[in-house]
Amino acid sequence: MSPLLWILLLPLLTAAALVLVPRTYSFVIRTATLVCTAMVALIALGLMGDFDAAPVLEGGYRWVQRIPWVPSLGISLSVGVDGINLGLVVMGALVAFCAACVSNEIKERTKEYYVLLLVMTGGILGAFVSLDLFFLYFFHELALVPTFIMIGVWGRGERRGYAAFQITLYLTLGALIALIGLIALYLQSGARTFDLVELTQYLAANPMPVARQVFIFPWLLFGLGILVSLWPFHTWAPIGYGSAPTATAMLHAGVLKKFGLYALLKVAIPLLPEGAKVWLPWAAWLCLGNILYCGWVAMRQRDLNLLIGNSSVAHVGFVFLGLASLTWVGVTGAVVVMVAHGFLAALSFALSGWLHGQSRSLDMTKMGGLLKQLPFVGAVMIMAMFAGCGLPGFGNFVGEMLVLFGGWNSDLVICGGWVPMRWFVAAAAWGALVVAAVYMLRAVRTMWHGPRAEGWASAADPVGLWRKLPFLVLLGSLLVTGIWPRVLTDRIAPGARVIVEGVGRSVPPPQLAAQRVP
Repeated sequence: MSPLLWILLLPLLTAAALVLVPRTYSFVIRTATLVCTAMVALIALGLMGDFDAAPVLEGGYRWVQRIPWVPSLGISLSVGVDGINLGLVVMGALVAFCAACVSNEIKERTKEYYVLLLVMTGGILGAFVSLDLFFLYFFHELALVPTFIMIGVWGRGERRGYAAFQITLYLTLGALIALIGLIALYLQSGARTFDLVELTQYLAANPMPVARQVFIFPWLLFGLGILVSLWPFHTWAPIGYGSAPTATAMLHAGVLKKFGLYALLKVAIPLLPEGAKVWLPWAAWLCLGNILYCGWVAMRQRDLNLLIGNSSVAHVGFVFLGLASLTWVGVTGAVVVMVAHGFLAALSFALSGWLHGQSRSLDMTKMGGLLKQLPFVGAVMIMAMFAGCGLPGFGNFVGEMLVLFGGWNSDLVICGGWVPMRWFVAAAAWGALVVAAVYMLRAVRTMWHGPRAEGWASAADPVGLWRKLPFLVLLGSLLVTGIWPRVLTDRIAPGARVIVEGVGRSVPPPQLAAQRVP
């Protein structure tokens, strides 16, 4: 049995078993959740260590296993990983374990909470290991349902009902648009299979007409773009994360939001290469809205969760910029940003959750001088904010630099003319180096330095290694991917090169070379 099936099934089977446990056995429920997520994390780390030694099977995937479900429609429960989704699986498993660790803040309806947390974890990891388009979409929707419920029931603040309604409306709309694109892809491909490997091989030998690709690609681009908060469809994200319980914000902002980007990278771009050439340049324009506009909005925030939420949306722009470059360096950087940002977002929301538990407020204007009182939380949060600025030594720096290098010598075809991407790269670099530095460093100054604020007399650091463990795991992951990036890049680059070569956009066509914009 493939270890990927264990990663997928363990959280779902544990959730089903906990349904039978009386709600008064809260210690048993919490312990079972921690043990399950720890086992999943250990299996995922084992896959990372054994990846190079594992045999390469069809399509370049490892640990492939197929269980037929509806053969007449070409649907099967197929799992497998390559260098691109391996890092996402490991990141998702580690974040899920850390999310379970910080969930002791939940005191009411704990049984329902942990069951939903495990279902969300199983859906997230299932979406990343699935090689069948049907189950890829199904597991994503399975993970979304607990998100809505957890914000509405265990959310924070007076606007939690509004946040739950808004996030439900936006994400349902995005999922519906993406579903239309996936159905159109299935019907127009002629392969009559949902298997990603078979579909890729079939379309490589029998390319879909260009007009069909150009028609289908925007359904996937904008549907999945809504799911990952592509500007201007991003307004649900900061409010939703600000109202969500800590673990939910960690899992959704850190992991689940990467599904849309992953689906674009593994489904839309390889299967619809001509559509990607036409539509990704427009995504490059929109991603500047993420990087610049959302950065400017973050500069105006006084609520810590809204600052982290807008910063999270801004980081998504770098992934779209890397995908739009259609270079193997840029695509490799985009995947590294996805993994590193998953750790960063989870760590940031875990820290904000701890601060909220100490004072029931995240108003940064009511904080100040907290570093002496909370040296551990303060030191970790300052490092997290430095990572958000793209400081060297963290995985975010590696990913963003690869994206900028990959895009510098690339070009975009817009309205029949070639536009150098160096202008987009310059704008993105300014957004990362200047705008992000302003709001992050100002938050550091406001929260951790200066005179001691009132109302924090009882605030304290986590006591004991177990309480500190989730913060240390996430921070350590950021440092490992920043100091030793080859643990990711050596595995991602071959898959990224295959995707870029499949699109075939290494140099501009001769007939358009003279139309470059100076």
